[in-house]
Amino acid sequence: MESKDYLKDISEIKNLMNKSSRFISLSGLSGIMAGVYALIGAAIAYYLVMNFSYGTLILDGQIFRWVLVDLILVATLSIITGIILTTKKAKKHGSKIWDATSKRLVFNFLIPLVVGGLYILIILNQQKYGQAGALMLIFYGLALINASKYSIGDIRYLGFAEIILGLTAALLPGYGFWLWVLGFGILHIIYGTWMHFKYDVN
Repeated sequence: MESKDYLKDISEIKNLMNKSSRFISLSGLSGIMAGVYALIGAAIAYYLVMNFSYGTLILDGQIFRWVLVDLILVATLSIITGIILTTKKAKKHGSKIWDATSKRLVFNFLIPLVVGGLYILIILNQQKYGQAGALMLIFYGLALINASKYSIGDIRYLGFAEIILGLTAALLPGYGFWLWVLGFGILHIIYGTWMHFKYDVN
């Protein structure tokens, strides 16, 4: 009987330590919505390029600027939705949304993301934009893996998948757009749905 009590106490201590070192309030629904936003943004970008640029995206053209605005809107909506849904989940479980753990999570997530974003801007400025989609996937995957040790560990699997898609896009640049859609759209929806039913649904 005492042995069972000790095992129970150890299990509870382990859970408390895990909660204190990891931010576990990430919402699966935010992943689903990010995927939906990416699909809508991709559809808009495809329409703009095919109907107004004759299937070719010129770096210094007006359509390219609209596509950039489209990407920024997708990222902004994803971030805002993620913050709202994650805050709601944290409050539901009585957890703090902004503490030392969440700060470490954001910091480690942003390091590869910011470096990758700056590198992509540099190569775009040099008119080397054929690999931009592949680099977005690769650096985003690295950001997820880097942040996974401070959050739900399962997000690293999404990170590995994004990196694989990014490397594939680098090898097959003609399919870069569709691989971007698969990585940021479809995979986010699949991952978000899985995480929602695994962690959010009680």
